[in-house]
Amino acid sequence: MAAPSTRGGASEQEVRVDLAAAYRLAALQGWDDTIYTHLSATVPGEPGVYLINRFGLLFEEVCASNLVKVNLHGEVVDGSGAVVNPSGFAIHGAVHAARPDAACVIHVHSPWAVALAALPEGLLATSQWAMRFSGRLGRHAYEGLALGADEQARLVAELGSLDGLLLEHHGPLVVGRSVAEAYLLMHILEKAAQAQLRAMAASPSLRGAGADVAALTYRQWVGDGAVRDGDLEWPGLLRRVERLSPGFRD
Repeated sequence: MAAPSTRGGASEQEVRVDLAAAYRLAALQGWDDTIYTHLSATVPGEPGVYLINRFGLLFEEVCASNLVKVNLHGEVVDGSGAVVNPSGFAIHGAVHAARPDAACVIHVHSPWAVALAALPEGLLATSQWAMRFSGRLGRHAYEGLALGADEQARLVAELGSLDGLLLEHHGPLVVGRSVAEAYLLMHILEKAAQAQLRAMAASPSLRGAGADVAALTYRQWVGDGAVRDGDLEWPGLLRRVERLSPGFRD
């Protein structure tokens, strides 16, 4: 087994580069929604402070230097005077406050996972990708555009210690111990949603794997946790974004 990534002890600049790369990759994957939705990452050595995109920028325009530092109340604390989307910190601030282990939070309107979030049965064990989330994906009922303190409390309670949520009629939310892990979990969830919805379109009698097999597959996938999702894939993904969307390191 390969050695685990060392990026868990990354500097602020490394986190900025990784997060900017994740924004560019999300744009390349078609997960963006003009200037809306967010990926955020905690700032090393600054508890309660995280990085998020400047409101008004497309994902393809995000780079390391234009990410904005905000605190858990959504207040810009880097002196830039930048504007951030209130709905961004309503979700991200609540999750970061509740989950100190969540170094990165991703909420996007990716097409397949948004469609999956409309189904009452949610994610089924219809693919190996889906089994990565066996017992690890919760749900949050849709309550409208606003996200007040009461709903924030419900959302973080439903997330608990899980890897993510399907926000019903809205989209996916995933968390990771690094930008790389969160990005890979989002990639896996979107692939699982795509596989399930395509299979459902082809067969009305879709049958998933049994719960025992799904749970076993999850345990085999995560192993002893020494190598996280993203540890091995991230260098290749950085090479991809260097080729297809240069400038993210600026």
